[in-house]
Amino acid sequence: MSQPLTVLGNITAEQFLREYWQKKPLLVRQAIPEIATFLEPKDIQSLALEDTVTARLIQQTGKNHDQWQVKSSPLEENDFKNLPPYWTLLVQAVDHYSMDLAELWKKFHFIPQWRRDDIMVSYAPKGGSVGKHFDFYDVFLVQGFGHRRWQLGQRCNENTQFIEGQPLKLLSEMEISFDEILAPGDLLYVPPGLSHYGVAEDECLTYSFGFRMPNLAGVIDRVSDQFADNDYLKNPIQDIVREHPNAIGEITAQERQSIKKHLLEKLMTADHFDHAIMALMSEPKYPDNIPESDEIELEDLNDLLDTDYSIQLEPASRLLYLAQENMLKFWANGEPLNIAVETAPILKKIADGDIIYFSEEVFSTSTMLEDILPLINDAILMLTSSEEE
Repeated sequence: MSQPLTVLGNITAEQFLREYWQKKPLLVRQAIPEIATFLEPKDIQSLALEDTVTARLIQQTGKNHDQWQVKSSPLEENDFKNLPPYWTLLVQAVDHYSMDLAELWKKFHFIPQWRRDDIMVSYAPKGGSVGKHFDFYDVFLVQGFGHRRWQLGQRCNENTQFIEGQPLKLLSEMEISFDEILAPGDLLYVPPGLSHYGVAEDECLTYSFGFRMPNLAGVIDRVSDQFADNDYLKNPIQDIVREHPNAIGEITAQERQSIKKHLLEKLMTADHFDHAIMALMSEPKYPDNIPESDEIELEDLNDLLDTDYSIQLEPASRLLYLAQENMLKFWANGEPLNIAVETAPILKKIADGDIIYFSEEVFSTSTMLEDILPLINDAILMLTSSEEE
């Protein structure tokens, strides 16, 4: 049994996953108090104007503030002039631009890295909101600057009806079962499908730590691409001879079952399926956020040995591994990596969220540095010094 976690209100990860995860909400006061000092509203507005940032400006208009307008990035300074009283700015993947914020993923170490979506920040003046809605993913809502009132309601699904004629998927009603105001540092876990409604009590920032699973349509599409490129699988499947050669216009149940059997056997045994899943899950959601690195040479990396420099995962990149046949196979940003056996333990630690310090003498062979070098130059890994940390 693991230790109780402050971020979960002093319950263990096992208890949270057993009793709350994808089942019911959890409110934790002062779960992450340090987040209150990370960013201010002006920081989020400035970030929203950057070319590579994904953002949405949501306005409530009309006599009763019940008409909604949405403008997606790129946003300009003029977009923030003459705004109505109630509006909200949503900025995606702020963890790609703030190392302090990216470090907070470690608070949720009990959820696999590949489930992470991004950390979205919502900025709103008093009364601002994005309406009554629900999401298909798990989210930890953490209050930063200011205060926000949250109401939770009924469970929803793909058959839930939305208000017609609005640019957002909004619910007309909620059966309120939870009504609380979150102060800086407070956390609210909301499971998938649970309706929720947040309204700014004053000028505020709310951080949304999102976790999601892939959808089957995306998995099928990616697997089909892998299978379509395999010459062996383009051969006809083994034929079935009918006992009674009649009704030539019919495809029999036996024939359909045989085709299905061949397909499922290949799905269960072919390496293509694993490759498709790993490539899909390691793809960066916001590739434009990956910075362009200043390329370094192997001798530059050698010069860093025994210094205060370290390497860790670039926040906008993704690095995942598969344990298979007593080996570790790695994928980064949608592509497989060719990594030597001796380098694998280091890369595994980085994928698991660790920072590797050059002063620890972990790079015992030139092959290890040769493996790491292109990952740094491709901004899969980032170099930092103790001063930058």
